[in-house]
Amino acid sequence: MLFDYRKTFLFCLLACCILSVAWSRPSFADTARKKYYRAEACYKKLRHSPKKQKYRANWLGCIEKFQAVYRHNPSGPWAAAGFYMSGKLYKELYRRSFRESDKKAAHDMYKRIIKRFPKSAYRRRAENAIRNLFPKGVPKITSKSKIREQSHVKSPEDDIAKEIKKFSYAQTTVKRGIKGSQGKTGTVVGLRFWSNPSYTRVVIDADSEMSYSYRLLKEDTTIRKPHRLYVDLNNSRLGKDIKKYIPINDNLLSDARAGQYTSDMVRVVVDIKSFKTYKVFSLKNPFRIVIDVWGKATKATRKLVKKDKKGGKIAPGALAKQLVLGVRRIVIDPGHGGRDFGAPGYLKGVHEKKVVLQLARRLAKKIRDKLRCEVIMTRNRDRHLTLEERTAIANTKNADLFISIHTNAARDRRAYGIETYFLNLATDNDAILVAARENATSTKNISDLQIILSDLMQNAKINESSRLAAHVQRCMCKDLRRSYSRIKNKGVKQAPFYVLLGAQMPAILIETAFISNSRDCKRLVNSKYQDRMCDAIVNGIREYIKETSPTAFLKQSSQKGLSGYGG
Repeated sequence: MLFDYRKTFLFCLLACCILSVAWSRPSFADTARKKYYRAEACYKKLRHSPKKQKYRANWLGCIEKFQAVYRHNPSGPWAAAGFYMSGKLYKELYRRSFRESDKKAAHDMYKRIIKRFPKSAYRRRAENAIRNLFPKGVPKITSKSKIREQSHVKSPEDDIAKEIKKFSYAQTTVKRGIKGSQGKTGTVVGLRFWSNPSYTRVVIDADSEMSYSYRLLKEDTTIRKPHRLYVDLNNSRLGKDIKKYIPINDNLLSDARAGQYTSDMVRVVVDIKSFKTYKVFSLKNPFRIVIDVWGKATKATRKLVKKDKKGGKIAPGALAKQLVLGVRRIVIDPGHGGRDFGAPGYLKGVHEKKVVLQLARRLAKKIRDKLRCEVIMTRNRDRHLTLEERTAIANTKNADLFISIHTNAARDRRAYGIETYFLNLATDNDAILVAARENATSTKNISDLQIILSDLMQNAKINESSRLAAHVQRCMCKDLRRSYSRIKNKGVKQAPFYVLLGAQMPAILIETAFISNSRDCKRLVNSKYQDRMCDAIVNGIREYIKETSPTAFLKQSSQKGLSGYGG
Protein backbone atom coordinates (compact mmCIF):
# COMPACT_ATOMS: atom_id res chain seq x y z
CA MET A 1 0.00 0.00 0.00
CA LEU A 2 2.88 2.31 0.81
CA PHE A 3 4.41 1.69 -2.64
CA ASP A 4 1.07 2.39 -4.35
CA TYR A 5 0.68 5.62 -2.35
CA ARG A 6 4.10 6.87 -3.42
CA LYS A 7 3.38 5.97 -7.04
CA THR A 8 0.10 7.82 -6.94
CA PHE A 9 1.75 10.87 -5.32
CA LEU A 10 4.46 11.05 -8.00
CA PHE A 11 1.89 10.72 -10.75
CA CYS A 12 -0.16 13.61 -9.33
CA LEU A 13 2.94 15.76 -8.95
CA LEU A 14 3.89 15.14 -12.58
CA ALA A 15 0.37 15.92 -13.74
CA CYS A 16 0.40 19.20 -11.82
CA CYS A 17 3.67 20.20 -13.47
CA ILE A 18 2.31 19.46 -16.94
CA LEU A 19 -0.90 21.39 -16.25
CA SER A 20 1.01 24.35 -14.83
CA VAL A 21 3.10 24.61 -18.01
CA ALA A 22 0.03 24.33 -20.20
CA TRP A 23 -1.84 26.97 -18.20
CA SER A 24 1.14 29.31 -18.22
CA ARG A 25 1.16 29.69 -22.01
CA PRO A 26 -2.14 31.50 -22.47
CA SER A 27 -1.52 33.69 -19.42
CA PHE A 28 1.91 34.52 -20.84
CA ALA A 29 0.32 35.62 -24.11
CA ASP A 30 -2.42 37.46 -22.28
CA THR A 31 0.19 39.45 -20.35
CA ALA A 32 1.97 40.46 -23.58
CA ARG A 33 -1.36 41.50 -25.05
CA LYS A 34 -2.23 43.53 -21.97
CA LYS A 35 1.16 45.25 -22.13
CA TYR A 36 0.54 46.12 -25.78
CA TYR A 37 -2.89 47.57 -24.96
CA ARG A 38 -1.39 49.64 -22.15
CA ALA A 39 1.28 50.93 -24.55
CA GLU A 40 -1.37 51.70 -27.14
CA ALA A 41 -3.38 53.63 -24.54
CA CYS A 42 -0.25 55.65 -23.73
CA TYR A 43 0.22 56.49 -27.42
CA LYS A 44 -3.45 57.42 -27.83
CA LYS A 45 -3.21 59.94 -24.97
CA LEU A 46 0.01 61.35 -26.46
CA ARG A 47 -1.49 61.61 -29.94
CA HIS A 48 -4.45 63.64 -28.68
CA SER A 49 -2.43 65.99 -26.48
CA PRO A 50 -0.34 68.65 -28.27
CA LYS A 51 0.91 69.71 -24.85
CA LYS A 52 2.33 66.25 -24.09
CA GLN A 53 3.87 66.02 -27.56
CA LYS A 54 6.21 68.92 -26.73
CA TYR A 55 8.21 66.83 -24.26
CA ARG A 56 10.63 64.14 -25.36
CA ALA A 57 10.16 62.15 -22.15
CA ASN A 58 6.52 61.46 -23.02
CA TRP A 59 7.50 59.95 -26.38
CA LEU A 60 10.24 57.81 -24.84
CA GLY A 61 7.84 56.63 -22.14
CA CYS A 62 5.39 55.24 -24.71
CA ILE A 63 8.24 53.74 -26.75
CA GLU A 64 9.49 51.92 -23.65
CA LYS A 65 6.04 50.42 -23.10
CA PHE A 66 5.96 49.04 -26.66
CA GLN A 67 9.47 47.62 -26.32
CA ALA A 68 8.41 45.91 -23.08
CA VAL A 69 5.93 43.92 -25.18
CA TYR A 70 8.78 42.44 -27.21
CA ARG A 71 10.99 41.79 -24.17
CA HIS A 72 8.16 39.95 -22.44
CA ASN A 73 7.99 37.33 -25.19
CA PRO A 74 10.55 37.87 -28.04
CA SER A 75 9.08 35.10 -30.18
CA GLY A 76 5.43 35.66 -29.36
CA PRO A 77 2.69 36.98 -31.65
CA TRP A 78 2.84 40.48 -30.14
CA ALA A 79 6.59 40.99 -30.48
CA ALA A 80 6.53 42.27 -34.08
CA ALA A 81 3.68 44.65 -33.22
CA GLY A 82 5.71 46.07 -30.33
CA PHE A 83 8.72 46.59 -32.59
CA TYR A 84 6.63 48.25 -35.29
CA MET A 85 4.99 50.71 -32.92
CA SER A 86 8.37 51.53 -31.36
CA GLY A 87 9.64 52.38 -34.83
CA LYS A 88 6.53 54.42 -35.62
CA LEU A 89 6.90 56.52 -32.46
CA TYR A 90 10.63 57.05 -33.07
CA LYS A 91 9.75 58.21 -36.59
CA GLU A 92 7.20 60.70 -35.28
CA LEU A 93 9.66 61.86 -32.63
CA TYR A 94 12.31 62.43 -35.32
CA ARG A 95 9.93 64.70 -37.23
CA ARG A 96 9.81 66.89 -34.14
CA SER A 97 13.35 66.58 -32.77
CA PHE A 98 15.30 66.30 -36.05
CA ARG A 99 17.80 64.12 -34.18
CA GLU A 100 19.50 61.62 -36.45
CA SER A 101 19.62 59.19 -33.50
CA ASP A 102 15.79 59.07 -33.49
CA LYS A 103 15.71 58.42 -37.24
CA LYS A 104 18.30 55.64 -36.83
CA ALA A 105 16.32 54.11 -33.95
CA ALA A 106 13.18 54.00 -36.12
CA HIS A 107 15.17 52.39 -38.93
CA ASP A 108 16.62 49.79 -36.53
CA MET A 109 13.16 48.85 -35.26
CA TYR A 110 11.88 48.29 -38.79
CA LYS A 111 14.97 46.31 -39.79
CA ARG A 112 14.49 43.96 -36.82
CA ILE A 113 10.97 43.17 -37.95
CA ILE A 114 12.17 42.33 -41.47
CA LYS A 115 14.98 40.15 -40.18
CA ARG A 116 13.29 38.38 -37.25
CA PHE A 117 9.69 38.22 -38.42
CA PRO A 118 9.84 37.75 -42.22
CA LYS A 119 6.44 36.01 -42.27
CA SER A 120 4.70 38.57 -40.07
CA ALA A 121 2.10 40.94 -41.48
CA TYR A 122 4.22 43.75 -40.01
CA ARG A 123 7.10 42.95 -42.37
CA ARG A 124 5.36 44.67 -45.30
CA ARG A 125 4.50 47.64 -43.10
CA ALA A 126 8.11 47.91 -41.97
CA GLU A 127 9.37 47.92 -45.57
CA ASN A 128 6.93 50.68 -46.50
CA ALA A 129 7.90 52.65 -43.40
CA ILE A 130 11.58 52.48 -44.37
CA ARG A 131 10.75 53.76 -47.85
CA ASN A 132 8.91 56.69 -46.32
CA LEU A 133 11.71 57.31 -43.85
CA PHE A 134 14.33 57.31 -46.62
CA PRO A 135 12.53 58.49 -49.80
CA LYS A 136 15.88 58.74 -51.61
CA GLY A 137 17.00 55.30 -50.50
CA VAL A 138 18.62 53.99 -47.33
CA PRO A 139 22.16 55.43 -46.99
CA LYS A 140 24.79 52.76 -47.53
CA ILE A 141 26.81 51.96 -44.41
CA THR A 142 28.14 48.61 -45.60
CA SER A 143 27.47 46.51 -48.64
CA LYS A 144 25.22 44.32 -46.49
CA SER A 145 23.04 47.10 -45.21
CA LYS A 146 20.31 46.77 -47.82
CA ILE A 147 16.98 45.74 -46.46
CA ARG A 148 16.36 43.10 -49.12
CA GLU A 149 19.66 41.39 -48.35
CA GLN A 150 18.82 41.27 -44.67
CA SER A 151 15.41 39.77 -45.31
CA HIS A 152 16.71 37.42 -48.06
CA VAL A 153 13.44 38.08 -49.87
CA LYS A 154 13.11 40.04 -53.08
CA SER A 155 10.13 42.32 -52.85
CA PRO A 156 7.85 42.28 -55.93
CA GLU A 157 6.95 45.88 -55.14
CA ASP A 158 10.48 47.25 -55.70
CA ASP A 159 9.94 48.22 -59.33
CA ILE A 160 6.59 49.76 -58.52
CA ALA A 161 8.14 51.67 -55.62
CA LYS A 162 10.73 53.16 -57.97
CA GLU A 163 7.99 54.44 -60.24
CA ILE A 164 6.03 55.79 -57.29
CA LYS A 165 9.17 57.51 -56.02
CA LYS A 166 9.77 59.02 -59.45
CA PHE A 167 6.29 60.37 -60.03
CA SER A 168 4.70 60.69 -56.59
CA TYR A 169 5.37 64.42 -56.48
CA ALA A 170 3.14 64.83 -59.51
CA GLN A 171 0.16 62.96 -58.12
CA THR A 172 0.02 63.87 -54.44
CA THR A 173 -2.96 65.74 -53.07
CA VAL A 174 -2.64 67.12 -49.54
CA LYS A 175 -5.64 68.29 -47.58
CA ARG A 176 -5.51 70.79 -44.74
CA GLY A 177 -8.57 71.06 -42.53
CA ILE A 178 -9.68 73.97 -40.41
CA LYS A 179 -11.91 72.99 -37.51
CA GLY A 180 -15.16 74.86 -37.39
CA SER A 181 -14.82 76.29 -40.90
CA GLN A 182 -17.40 74.00 -42.49
CA GLY A 183 -20.49 75.81 -43.73
CA LYS A 184 -18.91 79.26 -43.69
CA THR A 185 -18.12 81.02 -46.94
CA GLY A 186 -14.96 83.10 -47.01
CA THR A 187 -13.51 85.45 -49.59
CA VAL A 188 -10.09 85.26 -51.25
CA VAL A 189 -8.99 88.88 -51.24
CA GLY A 190 -5.47 88.97 -52.69
CA LEU A 191 -2.33 87.40 -54.14
CA ARG A 192 1.20 88.55 -53.25
CA PHE A 193 4.69 87.32 -54.07
CA TRP A 194 8.39 87.87 -53.40
CA SER A 195 11.06 86.42 -55.64
CA ASN A 196 14.72 85.92 -56.45
CA PRO A 197 16.36 83.50 -58.93
CA SER A 198 16.37 80.58 -56.48
CA TYR A 199 13.38 81.23 -54.21
CA THR A 200 9.81 82.48 -54.53
CA ARG A 201 7.11 82.98 -51.91
CA VAL A 202 3.46 83.38 -52.97
CA VAL A 203 0.79 84.31 -50.42
CA ILE A 204 -2.97 83.84 -50.84
CA ASP A 205 -4.92 86.22 -48.56
CA ALA A 206 -8.42 85.44 -47.30
CA ASP A 207 -10.85 87.19 -44.98
CA SER A 208 -11.59 84.09 -42.88
CA GLU A 209 -10.28 80.61 -42.13
CA MET A 210 -11.10 77.83 -44.56
CA SER A 211 -10.00 74.30 -45.34
CA TYR A 212 -7.88 73.79 -48.43
CA SER A 213 -6.02 71.17 -50.44
CA TYR A 214 -3.15 71.38 -52.87
CA ARG A 215 -1.70 69.21 -55.61
CA LEU A 216 1.33 69.29 -57.85
CA LEU A 217 0.74 68.20 -61.45
CA LYS A 218 3.47 67.10 -63.81
CA GLU A 219 3.98 68.67 -67.20
CA ASP A 220 1.64 67.50 -69.97
CA THR A 221 3.10 68.38 -73.38
CA THR A 222 0.12 66.92 -75.25
CA ILE A 223 -2.09 69.75 -74.06
CA ARG A 224 0.75 72.25 -73.61
CA LYS A 225 0.39 72.35 -69.85
CA PRO A 226 3.49 73.16 -67.74
CA HIS A 227 4.30 71.88 -64.26
CA ARG A 228 1.73 73.52 -62.03
CA LEU A 229 0.74 73.59 -58.42
CA TYR A 230 -2.83 74.37 -57.53
CA VAL A 231 -4.48 75.20 -54.21
CA ASP A 232 -8.23 74.68 -53.80
CA LEU A 233 -9.90 76.74 -51.09
CA ASN A 234 -13.20 75.23 -49.95
CA ASN A 235 -16.32 77.27 -49.19
CA SER A 236 -14.79 80.35 -50.76
CA ARG A 237 -15.60 83.12 -53.20
CA LEU A 238 -13.27 85.27 -55.27
CA GLY A 239 -13.11 88.89 -54.13
CA LYS A 240 -14.39 91.52 -56.54
CA ASP A 241 -11.25 93.66 -56.47
CA ILE A 242 -8.69 90.85 -56.47
CA LYS A 243 -6.01 90.87 -59.14
CA LYS A 244 -6.70 87.48 -60.71
CA TYR A 245 -3.42 87.18 -62.59
CA ILE A 246 0.06 88.17 -61.39
CA PRO A 247 3.08 87.66 -63.67
CA ILE A 248 6.15 86.42 -61.78
CA ASN A 249 8.54 85.42 -64.56
CA ASP A 250 11.51 84.49 -62.42
CA ASN A 251 13.68 81.40 -62.80
CA LEU A 252 11.14 79.24 -60.99
CA LEU A 253 7.59 80.42 -61.70
CA SER A 254 5.79 81.93 -64.67
CA ASP A 255 2.74 83.33 -62.95
CA ALA A 256 0.01 82.84 -60.36
CA ARG A 257 -3.69 83.07 -61.19
CA ALA A 258 -6.92 82.78 -59.24
CA GLY A 259 -10.38 81.79 -60.46
CA GLN A 260 -13.79 80.67 -59.23
CA TYR A 261 -13.36 76.97 -59.99
CA THR A 262 -16.81 75.95 -58.74
CA SER A 263 -19.64 77.86 -57.12
CA ASP A 264 -18.11 77.35 -53.68
CA MET A 265 -14.42 76.81 -54.43
CA VAL A 266 -11.60 79.16 -55.47
CA ARG A 267 -8.60 77.63 -57.22
CA VAL A 268 -5.21 79.33 -57.30
CA VAL A 269 -2.76 77.95 -59.86
CA VAL A 270 0.98 78.55 -59.94
CA ASP A 271 2.70 77.72 -63.26
CA ILE A 272 6.18 76.32 -62.64
CA LYS A 273 9.25 76.58 -64.88
CA SER A 274 11.54 74.52 -62.65
CA PHE A 275 11.87 73.74 -58.95
CA LYS A 276 13.70 71.67 -56.40
CA THR A 277 11.13 71.51 -53.60
CA TYR A 278 8.15 73.40 -52.22
CA LYS A 279 6.12 73.85 -49.04
CA VAL A 280 2.52 74.95 -48.49
CA PHE A 281 1.23 76.05 -45.09
CA SER A 282 -1.27 78.45 -43.54
CA LEU A 283 -1.02 81.28 -41.02
CA LYS A 284 -3.80 82.91 -39.03
CA ASN A 285 -5.06 86.32 -37.90
CA PRO A 286 -5.65 87.08 -40.74
CA PHE A 287 -5.85 83.74 -42.51
CA ARG A 288 -3.45 83.28 -45.44
CA ILE A 289 -1.84 80.40 -47.30
CA VAL A 290 1.89 80.55 -47.98
CA ILE A 291 3.55 78.76 -50.91
CA ASP A 292 7.35 78.55 -50.79
CA VAL A 293 9.21 77.28 -53.86
CA TRP A 294 12.97 76.63 -54.00
CA GLY A 295 15.03 76.04 -57.12
CA LYS A 296 18.21 74.20 -57.93
CA ALA A 297 21.47 76.13 -57.75
CA THR A 298 22.86 76.61 -61.26
CA LYS A 299 25.69 78.73 -62.65
CA ALA A 300 23.15 81.23 -63.92
CA THR A 301 21.40 81.56 -60.57
CA ARG A 302 24.66 81.77 -58.67
CA LYS A 303 25.65 84.74 -60.83
CA LEU A 304 22.26 86.35 -60.42
CA VAL A 305 22.15 86.09 -56.63
CA LYS A 306 25.35 88.14 -56.48
CA LYS A 307 23.39 91.12 -57.69
CA ASP A 308 21.32 93.26 -55.39
CA LYS A 309 17.76 94.39 -56.03
CA LYS A 310 18.92 97.40 -58.06
CA GLY A 311 20.92 95.19 -60.38
CA GLY A 312 24.32 96.36 -59.19
CA LYS A 313 27.04 93.83 -58.42
CA ILE A 314 28.70 93.62 -55.05
CA ALA A 315 32.01 95.49 -55.17
CA PRO A 316 34.73 93.09 -56.35
CA GLY A 317 36.99 94.22 -53.51
CA ALA A 318 34.40 93.65 -50.84
CA LEU A 319 36.02 92.07 -47.84
CA ALA A 320 33.44 89.35 -47.31
CA LYS A 321 33.59 88.30 -50.97
CA GLN A 322 37.40 88.22 -50.99
CA LEU A 323 37.54 85.92 -47.99
CA VAL A 324 34.46 83.87 -48.87
CA LEU A 325 33.26 84.61 -45.35
CA GLY A 326 30.32 82.52 -44.21
CA VAL A 327 28.45 85.63 -43.00
CA ARG A 328 28.50 88.56 -45.39
CA ARG A 329 24.87 89.78 -45.42
CA ILE A 330 22.62 90.17 -42.38
CA VAL A 331 18.94 91.08 -42.40
CA ILE A 332 17.73 92.92 -39.29
CA ASP A 333 14.01 92.90 -38.65
CA PRO A 334 12.56 95.51 -36.25
CA GLY A 335 9.33 93.93 -35.07
CA HIS A 336 5.85 95.40 -35.53
CA GLY A 337 5.43 98.87 -37.11
CA GLY A 338 2.72 101.03 -38.66
CA ARG A 339 -0.71 100.14 -37.29
CA ASP A 340 0.88 97.34 -35.23
CA PHE A 341 2.24 99.14 -32.15
CA GLY A 342 3.50 96.01 -30.43
CA ALA A 343 3.55 95.80 -26.65
CA PRO A 344 2.80 99.01 -24.70
CA GLY A 345 5.55 100.22 -22.40
CA TYR A 346 5.46 100.88 -18.67
CA LEU A 347 6.10 104.55 -19.47
CA LYS A 348 3.26 106.46 -21.10
CA GLY A 349 3.60 106.86 -24.86
CA VAL A 350 6.32 104.18 -25.21
CA HIS A 351 5.56 101.32 -27.58
CA GLU A 352 7.54 98.34 -28.82
CA LYS A 353 7.51 99.34 -32.49
CA LYS A 354 9.44 102.59 -31.87
CA VAL A 355 11.97 101.14 -29.41
CA VAL A 356 12.92 98.18 -31.60
CA LEU A 357 13.35 100.44 -34.64
CA GLN A 358 15.82 102.55 -32.64
CA LEU A 359 17.67 99.42 -31.54
CA ALA A 360 17.71 98.00 -35.07
CA ARG A 361 19.17 101.19 -36.57
CA ARG A 362 21.95 101.27 -33.96
CA LEU A 363 22.63 97.57 -34.46
CA ALA A 364 22.81 97.95 -38.25
CA LYS A 365 25.41 100.72 -37.97
CA LYS A 366 27.53 98.75 -35.51
CA ILE A 367 27.45 95.60 -37.67
CA ARG A 368 28.58 97.59 -40.70
CA ASP A 369 31.37 99.32 -38.75
CA LYS A 370 32.60 96.42 -36.63
CA LEU A 371 31.88 93.31 -38.68
CA ARG A 372 32.07 94.85 -42.17
CA CYS A 373 28.95 92.94 -43.20
CA GLU A 374 26.23 94.21 -45.48
CA VAL A 375 23.05 94.97 -43.53
CA ILE A 376 19.49 95.06 -44.89
CA MET A 377 16.61 96.35 -42.76
CA THR A 378 13.15 94.89 -43.30
CA ARG A 379 11.85 98.31 -42.34
CA ASN A 380 13.74 101.57 -41.70
CA ARG A 381 10.68 103.63 -40.83
CA ASP A 382 7.34 103.27 -39.11
CA ARG A 383 5.52 101.05 -41.59
CA HIS A 384 3.54 97.85 -41.37
CA LEU A 385 4.92 94.56 -42.68
CA THR A 386 3.27 91.16 -42.51
CA LEU A 387 5.23 88.48 -40.69
CA GLU A 388 5.60 86.31 -43.79
CA GLU A 389 6.91 89.31 -45.75
CA ARG A 390 9.81 89.77 -43.33
CA THR A 391 11.07 86.22 -43.86
CA ALA A 392 10.52 86.54 -47.60
CA ILE A 393 12.77 89.62 -47.66
CA ALA A 394 15.56 87.67 -45.92
CA ASN A 395 15.19 84.74 -48.33
CA THR A 396 15.01 86.79 -51.50
CA LYS A 397 18.00 88.89 -50.41
CA ASN A 398 20.02 85.71 -49.83
CA ALA A 399 20.79 86.74 -46.27
CA ASP A 400 23.30 84.73 -44.25
CA LEU A 401 21.68 85.65 -40.91
CA PHE A 402 18.21 86.88 -39.93
CA ILE A 403 17.81 88.73 -36.62
CA SER A 404 14.38 89.89 -35.47
CA ILE A 405 14.40 92.49 -32.68
CA HIS A 406 11.56 92.67 -30.13
CA THR A 407 10.76 93.68 -26.57
CA ASN A 408 9.00 91.35 -24.19
CA ALA A 409 5.88 92.04 -22.09
CA ALA A 410 3.90 90.37 -19.33
CA ARG A 411 0.82 91.07 -17.23
CA ASP A 412 3.00 90.76 -14.16
CA ARG A 413 4.99 94.00 -14.31
CA ARG A 414 7.63 92.51 -12.03
CA ALA A 415 8.74 90.19 -14.85
CA TYR A 416 12.09 91.20 -16.38
CA GLY A 417 15.05 89.74 -18.23
CA ILE A 418 16.50 88.86 -21.62
CA GLU A 419 15.79 85.81 -23.77
CA THR A 420 16.59 84.70 -27.31
CA TYR A 421 14.49 82.35 -29.44
CA PHE A 422 14.94 80.12 -32.46
CA LEU A 423 12.27 78.30 -34.43
CA ASN A 424 11.11 74.97 -33.05
CA LEU A 425 8.35 73.44 -30.98
CA ALA A 426 7.66 75.42 -27.82
CA THR A 427 9.34 74.00 -24.73
CA ASP A 428 7.26 75.65 -22.00
CA ASN A 429 4.09 77.65 -21.43
CA ASP A 430 5.94 80.97 -21.28
CA ALA A 431 7.40 80.33 -24.73
CA ILE A 432 3.90 79.57 -26.08
CA LEU A 433 2.60 82.85 -24.65
CA VAL A 434 5.47 84.84 -26.18
CA ALA A 435 4.97 83.18 -29.58
CA ALA A 436 1.22 83.80 -29.47
CA ARG A 437 1.78 87.48 -28.69
CA GLU A 438 4.41 88.00 -31.39
CA ASN A 439 2.32 86.06 -33.91
CA ALA A 440 -0.74 88.15 -32.98
CA THR A 441 -2.70 84.95 -32.53
CA SER A 442 -4.02 82.67 -29.77
CA THR A 443 -2.28 79.93 -27.80
CA LYS A 444 -4.73 77.46 -29.39
CA ASN A 445 -3.47 78.45 -32.84
CA ILE A 446 0.11 77.90 -31.64
CA SER A 447 -0.84 74.32 -30.72
CA ASP A 448 -2.32 73.84 -34.18
CA LEU A 449 0.83 75.26 -35.76
CA GLN A 450 3.07 72.84 -33.85
CA ILE A 451 1.33 69.90 -35.49
CA ILE A 452 2.52 70.98 -38.96
CA LEU A 453 5.92 72.33 -37.86
CA SER A 454 7.67 68.97 -38.19
CA ASP A 455 6.97 68.96 -41.92
CA LEU A 456 7.84 72.62 -42.43
CA MET A 457 11.22 72.60 -40.73
CA GLN A 458 12.93 69.80 -42.62
CA ASN A 459 15.22 72.30 -44.36
CA ALA A 460 15.38 74.87 -41.56
CA LYS A 461 18.77 75.85 -40.13
CA ILE A 462 17.77 74.74 -36.64
CA ASN A 463 21.19 73.75 -35.30
CA GLU A 464 22.88 76.89 -36.65
CA SER A 465 20.06 79.05 -35.30
CA SER A 466 20.47 77.46 -31.89
CA ARG A 467 24.20 78.18 -31.90
CA LEU A 468 23.70 81.79 -32.98
CA ALA A 469 21.04 82.28 -30.29
CA ALA A 470 23.35 80.83 -27.62
CA HIS A 471 26.23 83.19 -28.51
CA VAL A 472 24.01 86.27 -28.69
CA GLN A 473 22.19 85.46 -25.44
CA ARG A 474 25.42 84.79 -23.54
CA CYS A 475 27.09 88.00 -24.75
CA MET A 476 24.06 90.17 -24.02
CA CYS A 477 23.84 88.99 -20.41
CA LYS A 478 27.60 88.95 -19.77
CA ASP A 479 28.33 92.35 -21.33
CA LEU A 480 25.35 94.20 -19.84
CA ARG A 481 26.17 92.94 -16.33
CA ARG A 482 29.39 94.93 -16.48
CA SER A 483 27.39 98.19 -16.43
CA TYR A 484 23.97 97.28 -15.03
CA SER A 485 22.57 95.40 -12.07
CA ARG A 486 19.64 92.97 -12.15
CA ILE A 487 20.26 91.60 -15.64
CA LYS A 488 18.30 88.37 -15.69
CA ASN A 489 19.33 85.64 -18.13
CA LYS A 490 16.09 83.92 -19.13
CA GLY A 491 18.04 81.70 -21.52
CA VAL A 492 17.75 80.43 -25.07
CA LYS A 493 14.30 79.10 -25.89
CA GLN A 494 12.44 77.67 -28.84
CA ALA A 495 8.97 78.46 -30.10
CA PRO A 496 6.95 78.55 -33.35
CA PHE A 497 7.26 82.15 -34.53
CA TYR A 498 5.60 83.02 -37.83
CA VAL A 499 8.36 85.53 -38.60
CA LEU A 500 11.01 82.76 -38.51
CA LEU A 501 8.95 80.23 -40.46
CA GLY A 502 10.55 79.32 -43.79
CA ALA A 503 13.81 81.19 -43.16
CA GLN A 504 16.60 79.58 -45.18
CA MET A 505 19.40 80.91 -42.99
CA PRO A 506 20.18 80.87 -39.25
CA ALA A 507 17.39 82.98 -37.77
CA ILE A 508 16.74 84.21 -34.24
CA LEU A 509 14.28 86.44 -32.42
CA ILE A 510 15.67 88.54 -29.54
CA GLU A 511 13.40 89.67 -26.70
CA THR A 512 15.74 92.44 -25.57
CA ALA A 513 13.95 93.28 -22.27
CA PHE A 514 10.47 93.57 -20.74
CA ILE A 515 8.98 96.84 -21.90
CA SER A 516 6.18 96.27 -19.36
CA ASN A 517 8.69 96.40 -16.47
CA SER A 518 9.51 99.80 -14.94
CA ARG A 519 13.29 99.35 -14.80
CA ASP A 520 13.60 97.57 -18.17
CA CYS A 521 11.39 100.14 -19.93
CA LYS A 522 13.46 103.07 -18.64
CA ARG A 523 16.62 101.34 -19.85
CA LEU A 524 15.16 100.55 -23.26
CA VAL A 525 14.53 104.21 -24.06
CA ASN A 526 18.01 105.19 -22.84
CA SER A 527 20.56 105.73 -25.66
CA LYS A 528 23.52 104.41 -23.60
CA TYR A 529 21.67 101.20 -22.77
CA GLN A 530 20.68 100.78 -26.41
CA ASP A 531 24.33 101.22 -27.43
CA ARG A 532 25.56 98.63 -24.95
CA MET A 533 22.80 96.22 -25.88
CA CYS A 534 23.72 96.49 -29.57
CA ASP A 535 27.44 96.12 -28.81
CA ALA A 536 26.64 92.92 -26.96
CA ILE A 537 24.57 91.55 -29.88
CA VAL A 538 27.45 92.35 -32.25
CA ASN A 539 29.82 90.46 -29.94
CA GLY A 540 27.48 87.47 -30.04
CA ILE A 541 27.37 87.54 -33.85
CA ARG A 542 31.18 87.85 -33.89
CA GLU A 543 31.53 84.78 -31.67
CA TYR A 544 29.22 82.85 -33.96
CA ILE A 545 31.29 83.84 -37.01
CA LYS A 546 34.50 82.84 -35.21
CA GLU A 547 33.03 79.44 -34.43
CA THR A 548 31.56 78.74 -37.86
CA SER A 549 34.23 80.38 -40.08
CA PRO A 550 37.44 80.49 -38.00
CA THR A 551 39.88 80.55 -40.94
CA ALA A 552 38.13 83.39 -42.72
CA PHE A 553 37.77 85.24 -39.43
CA LEU A 554 41.50 85.09 -38.64
CA LYS A 555 42.43 86.07 -42.19
CA GLN A 556 40.04 89.00 -42.13
CA SER A 557 41.27 90.13 -38.71
CA SER A 558 44.98 89.98 -39.60
CA GLN A 559 44.80 91.39 -43.14
CA LYS A 560 42.56 94.33 -42.36
CA GLY A 561 43.34 94.92 -38.70
CA LEU A 562 39.72 95.62 -37.90
CA SER A 563 39.19 97.12 -34.50
CA GLY A 564 35.77 95.51 -34.38
CA TYR A 565 37.29 92.06 -34.12
CA GLY A 566 39.00 90.54 -31.16
CA GLY A 567 37.61 93.13 -28.76
